[in-house]
Formats: sequence, structure tokens, C-alpha cells
Amino acid sequence: MRFLWILDRVENPASANALLACRLVAELMAEGHTVHLLELWDGQTPPPAAPDGAVQHTLAFADERLMNTALENGAKGGTPVPLRLLRLAAHPSAVAAAFRQLVLHAPRRTVDSRREIERLDARYHFDAVCAVCAPYRTAFALETARIGGKKLLWQLDPYASNRDYNAPGGFAREGKLLDAIDGAFITPQALPDYEGGPLSAWREKVHVLGFPVLLPTPAPAVHNGIHCVFCGSLYPTVREPDFALTLFTRLNQPDLTLTMAGGGWQRFVSQAQTARNVLGDRFVQPGRVLPSRAAELENNADILVSLGNFYDNQMPSKLFVYFGSGKPVLHLAVSESDPTLPYLARYPLALVLHRSEGVTPEVLDRLRSWLAHVKGQRLPYEQVAALYPEFTPGRVAQDFLAAL
Repeated sequence: MRFLWILDRVENPASANALLACRLVAELMAEGHTVHLLELWDGQTPPPAAPDGAVQHTLAFADERLMNTALENGAKGGTPVPLRLLRLAAHPSAVAAAFRQLVLHAPRRTVDSRREIERLDARYHFDAVCAVCAPYRTAFALETARIGGKKLLWQLDPYASNRDYNAPGGFAREGKLLDAIDGAFITPQALPDYEGGPLSAWREKVHVLGFPVLLPTPAPAVHNGIHCVFCGSLYPTVREPDFALTLFTRLNQPDLTLTMAGGGWQRFVSQAQTARNVLGDRFVQPGRVLPSRAAELENNADILVSLGNFYDNQMPSKLFVYFGSGKPVLHLAVSESDPTLPYLARYPLALVLHRSEGVTPEVLDRLRSWLAHVKGQRLPYEQVAALYPEFTPGRVAQDFLAAL
């Protein structure tokens, strides 16, 4: 088959969703299929090279990057609105992008993507075109695109049920989108929306697909002490560092280093400073890092730290990257209905601590004892792959093709 995959890196050049799509693309090409990539980027950080054998097409959106920066992505709090508008006015292309998006309701990213999808399809005649979401700009471009092949969505993040974001139009808009496409791939956590939920009318169009992230990793470098590592972005009311920082500062183990890489710390400055006052240089904040640097940090970790989400309809694919390493995983749950808990219960080297338990002497003793027990342990990749076969790239590709 001949596929076109649409990846959006405008807001996040190191997009995990785009990385997962490329992982699946490589597996599809290994099966003999032809793949083209249409990559949307921010006009500043070029997308990485496509997987060997894939044909890469790109569209740059520097105007939307400037708009998002000036308006701070519309986030609450932060800089007062008048100052955001002044920053916006300094960039005419950003003003035009904002006018198209906020007044005309025709974002250039959607309009230009639709035009490029149609142009590429007319030239290469794809059997299927798949938009990777989120973001959803390209999903709406595909919705109205005039093409000959199937229209597919890979919804790695929810749309209407994304509780930290009020999707325009909500479930009614998502239903209209589903009417226009031939099939959607969702995570297991999204199934309730389709089984007795507001999207039940479209149940036959959706297929559950795992994350293609379970891969063997190299052996870590030799080092002293216990390195605990978290790599990921922080978001207020979604994924916050408070429980982790309180836990490690109260533990305050002299041979233990906590590294927390990623963005979003501007909302948690005081918590970070409190931790630094206690831990000193044993608390490391590298900031945003390239995927290669994040992989290096995780590879050299002794303990991989997982921060639970507040919402039970989202599950971080990062968890299965952790499992693939075979290393001990410390998961800090903030929701009693955390969807990762059943998967963690199957992992022999996992410890789950619940925020609701508090940071008591008993909890600290449990953590201290577990750290001493699992230090230096690592599960063989074959054992982990047998526990979670649906998250190996080869199996994800098989499931994807079978659904078609």
C-alpha cells in the first residue's frame, strides 16, 4: 500500500506523537509498503530526517510560531493580554496568522495543509492518508480534503474529552470529524467515549492501537550513586512535580540524585527552589532537551520516575519506553483511577506510591527499602516484550494493517 502520514511539529519540534508515527512508518516500510511524510514545522527547528526509505515533504509555519509565542498559546495567567497583543503587533506575519485563526476561523495551517494533501494525493495516489493527532489542525485539513484513498486519524491524544483543554465544538464537532473519515485509531483509555459514551454512534469506525515504543535499550554507563530520572513536560492540573519533589526532599538520601528534564517549570518555580534548598546539586534541572539527550539521561538512570496524570483518559506512552529498558520504575499516582496502574501491576520492578497516602515515615521507609532492593536490577527485554506485546512496534504495525 501507499501511505501519506501527516505530522505536526509546529508547537513541539520534539513531538512524541511524531516520533511514534515515524516508528510505525519504519515498520510499515519493512513490510514492503511505500510511505510519504508531510511534516509541519515551526520555521525555526527543521524536522529530523525521515526514516530510511520514506519520502519527506515539509510545510513551515513561522507565522504561527510567532503568534503562539506572542499570545503564550492563549494560556491563562502569565503576561497580561495587552502586553501579549503588543508582542503580537511586532510581527506582521503573526498578526495575519492570528486574524486568520481567531477572526476568519481558517488557520493557515489547516488551509495550506489541505491544499498540500490534495496536491500530493493527485501526484502519488495514496491508498490511505493518516493524520496524527494532536494537534488537530491536520485532522480538520484531512476532513475536507478531496482525495481518492481512505482518510484515517491516529488519535494519540483525545479531542473533545481532553479535560485540560476545551475543544471548540466539543463532542458534536468530533462527531462531524468522524463522519468525514474512514477510521480512527485510539488508545484503550478513550474507549468509554465510544462504548456507552457520547461517541457511541461511531464505535465501528475506531480501533484500539498501542504505542510502538517497547524497544531494547543499551546498557547504562557505570556510575556511582542512584540516579533517578524523569524526562517530560509539566502542566498545571495535568502533570505536576509537587508530589515527587516533596517525596525526594523528605527522603533526602545522600547517594541519590533526582534529574527532572523538560519544560513547564515556569509554573513551579517555588517548588523547584524549595527542593534545591534541600538537595543542592543532587536536584538537576536540565530544562528542555533534545530527544537524543533525554534518551541518554534515561539510559544512564538507575530508577525511572513516572509522574501520574490527573486525568484517567490519558496514558503517557513514556511509561512503555521505561518498561522496554527493563529498569526499575517509580510511579507517583495522583489519581485513584490512574489508567497506568493495571500495566504497572504486571511489571516486576515497579513501585507505585499514591499522593493520597501522603509522604509519611511509612511511605518513605517503603521507598527506601525498594530502592535498596532493586538497585542494579534489570529485566531482559524478551521478558518485558512478552508482558506487553501490543506495545512492540512490529505488533502495532500488524494491528494497524489488520484494521485496514
